[in-house]
Amino acid sequence: MEVILLLSVALVMTSFGISGTAKASSITTYPDFQQLHVKQTIAATSTKLYKNSKKTAADQEEEDGRDVKRVDSLMRRLGGNSNNQVMIKELDFGSEVVSGMAQGSGEYFVRIGVGSPPRSQYVVIDSGSDIVWVQCQPCSQCYHQSDPIFDPSRSASYSGVSCTSTVCDRLQNSAGCHEGRCRYEASYGDGSYTQGTLAFETLTFGRALIRNVAIGCGHMNRGMFVGAAGLLGIGGGPVSFVGQLGGQTGGAFSYCLVSRGEATTAGSLEFGRAAMPVGAAWAPLIRNQRAPSFYYVGLAGLGVGGMRVPISEDVFRQTELGYGGVVMDTGTAVTRFPTLAYEAFRDTFVEQTASLPRVSGGVSIFDTCYNLNGFVSVRVPTVSFYFTGGPILTLPARNFLIPVDDKGTFCLAFAPSGAGLSIIGNIQQEGIQISFDSANGFVGFGPNVC
Repeated sequence: MEVILLLSVALVMTSFGISGTAKASSITTYPDFQQLHVKQTIAATSTKLYKNSKKTAADQEEEDGRDVKRVDSLMRRLGGNSNNQVMIKELDFGSEVVSGMAQGSGEYFVRIGVGSPPRSQYVVIDSGSDIVWVQCQPCSQCYHQSDPIFDPSRSASYSGVSCTSTVCDRLQNSAGCHEGRCRYEASYGDGSYTQGTLAFETLTFGRALIRNVAIGCGHMNRGMFVGAAGLLGIGGGPVSFVGQLGGQTGGAFSYCLVSRGEATTAGSLEFGRAAMPVGAAWAPLIRNQRAPSFYYVGLAGLGVGGMRVPISEDVFRQTELGYGGVVMDTGTAVTRFPTLAYEAFRDTFVEQTASLPRVSGGVSIFDTCYNLNGFVSVRVPTVSFYFTGGPILTLPARNFLIPVDDKGTFCLAFAPSGAGLSIIGNIQQEGIQISFDSANGFVGFGPNVC
């Protein structure tokens, strides 16, 4: 039987000192068909999803609805129709990443310190956002968060950003000025928003201090951030956390999103050249002047069961006007493909799973679901992404067949986009080290897992 490596590397990357092909012994492999451990997956997931968070079917619908709204917002945007220098003591730093599932969130949180002395806060990591913000006192409108709301009056390092600052000029959505201080606002596809004052503040990641980071101090906030104090925007724009670090970290960062079913382990978010792994499979990052905040990747095709699905590579390409393409997004849960590509991919998967009992009508946004109640494990075909330049990423079964209840209903975790844009969501990224080398224009997959 032909074996597809999880990470098939045939690139020569002289700028990284990587050449040749990665050793098979150091890479996790998946055959053309693999086992999905049904009871183990349900048990692990239910520990956090159904018990701790008391999530109901209505809650699942609400979470899926938020994902749909975010995708709709991205489709509208992308689918076609300072003098205060950031200072860091350590050029390489990071923090643990945890799933928000215990809080009832489908997103991922990182723990950081805000202010001096640092106040610990959970913030959502978002690769599609360009601003860092937390809820602040005094709060005229705030949602519930797990930690006490940050009080800037108790921080020795807090300093409001002047309206004449170049940082204020770079804000995409400036809310004007108030008493000489720059104001910001940001809204999201699900109706969430934050408004407040832009300030320079010190952020702490472990033992690393990052001074003079421009953050939003949100005094009016609403949304479904579910326990998080705010958001760490790591998009490609100038006011994102990555953008503000600039050349100090070489535009390099890496993350690993722990599987939602893992209750005892954590993922990671690391910044700096040291975060760039040896042995990764590197695919090209593609710039889009229309949407510089987003990380586009070159995708050439899809595979099911070791066979490439007959889909034209043009489906995944950006147009000359910057529409379409494939975005890597930590804030979207479920991967989307243009309808024609999705249907060809789904139909191929259905053909190769004909022996499994189907659920009629689908569940929520998923149209391909299976009743696996009573099964200990089942044999399912592999699902692969074929990236431009040769790398192939073959997903573990838990990244494409997910439980949607505790009764054994599993669904294919993909959906049609209804537009030309494709989005690789966080479910498909789970457990795989993802590395961005913005300076050299590459995104890497593996070789590490979490």
